[in-house]
Amino acid sequence: MQFLPELFENNRAWAAQQRDRDPQFFERLCAIQAPAYLWIGCADSRVPANTIVGLAPGEVFVHRNIANIVRNDDRNCLSVLQYAVDVLKIAHIIVCGHYRCGGVQAALGPSTAEPLEGWLTPIRTVAASHRHDLAQAGDDGARWDRLCELNVVEQTRIVTQLPTVTAAWRRGQRLVVHGWIYDLRDGLLRDLGVSVDGQGR
Repeated sequence: MQFLPELFENNRAWAAQQRDRDPQFFERLCAIQAPAYLWIGCADSRVPANTIVGLAPGEVFVHRNIANIVRNDDRNCLSVLQYAVDVLKIAHIIVCGHYRCGGVQAALGPSTAEPLEGWLTPIRTVAASHRHDLAQAGDDGARWDRLCELNVVEQTRIVTQLPTVTAAWRRGQRLVVHGWIYDLRDGLLRDLGVSVDGQGR
């Protein structure tokens, strides 16, 4: 343990604490994975999926990237989605962004270096298509928050059009796609009201 010994110490303490609380904890984790939720969220270290929704390890299947972007050329995201829907049979896909997202803020500013600039292109596109909405948002902070919301709405829309999701709906699989946003300022989630269940709702 030449590097980061404190993290290994933390891990041993955490594992011991889990066993003390629940002697069968790790045995259950080794059983077949059966989460009900896929979380597509931001890689921001302040937004840990399991923690903010109060669920234990094994209860949420998670994909995270800069600014919770869903792209149909991102084989990583698409593979996670396919596994979650087709193999795990999850019932809910949650696209969750957060206010004060650094990726969204970068998309409001000047061009940056690759590969980040290419990654942020979809958010710049969202900003351009909603420029009037953003212009009415008030100050820079309000525009930033509004673009965080608009980005979640757009990524949620993209998820509903992906072949894995539309195929699941065609075969009658129960699957709801949600768009949520997390507020770092109060620790609360907000539903953006864009959920789709494949039945036109």
